[in-house]
Amino acid sequence: MFRKTIPNRISQDLINQIQNAILNGSLKPGDRLPSQRELQETFQTSRATIREALRVLEHKGLVEIKLGVAGGAVVKDLTAQTITDSLNLLIQYQKVTLDHLVEFRELVEGNVAALAAQRASKTDVTALERILKTAAKGAPQGTRDWRALMRADEKIHITLAQIAANPIFIAVLNMVHANILGSYEQFALKSPDALEDNYQDLCRIVAAVAQGDADRARDLSQQHVRRFIRLLKHQGRQAAKEVSHAKP
Repeated sequence: MFRKTIPNRISQDLINQIQNAILNGSLKPGDRLPSQRELQETFQTSRATIREALRVLEHKGLVEIKLGVAGGAVVKDLTAQTITDSLNLLIQYQKVTLDHLVEFRELVEGNVAALAAQRASKTDVTALERILKTAAKGAPQGTRDWRALMRADEKIHITLAQIAANPIFIAVLNMVHANILGSYEQFALKSPDALEDNYQDLCRIVAAVAQGDADRARDLSQQHVRRFIRLLKHQGRQAAKEVSHAKP
């Protein structure tokens, strides 16, 4: 499975070999890597280099280092969540703005909605409509529950990615909606009019997907993103004014 490392870049070559063995299926989730002593002999390098490589692989989420007599490096199951967590850290580090988000979402989510319209089964449409029903539940005073609508909005977009059946879309949109938009209250629309507009957008997108109208689904999704950001910015300005007026 492994070969002698290339001089002058031993650590990176070692990492690449083990990583490739995991990604191509030679090493499967749950498999235990050879001991550090065995790896040291195979790669003809120092134990310090082996330990450093294993730490890098652990940081990437490819292996788990277990301690104790029966410990060692065990291959982890590489899931979409692993990718999502890494992308989320990158997004936060790069300080992504609302304008960055809207540019990304318009381009990506419009095409995801179009693909979903082309590929959706009756079961898929039923799942989307079920999500809309949870968003339709109003608060006691007759306005929409912003938390319920926020969760439904997130589920609609992620479900559209799942229907499009592209694991990259699923991983990235999970990151955007669940880890960014879904984790910070400042990204939530709360005014009754904004909530109603957002809900109606989702209804129209689901209807276009149900009808198999890819072009309309794309256009509606892009309009939905633009409206969402516009309302969110307006909401932010209003909140800033209220804080300003409240100051003595």
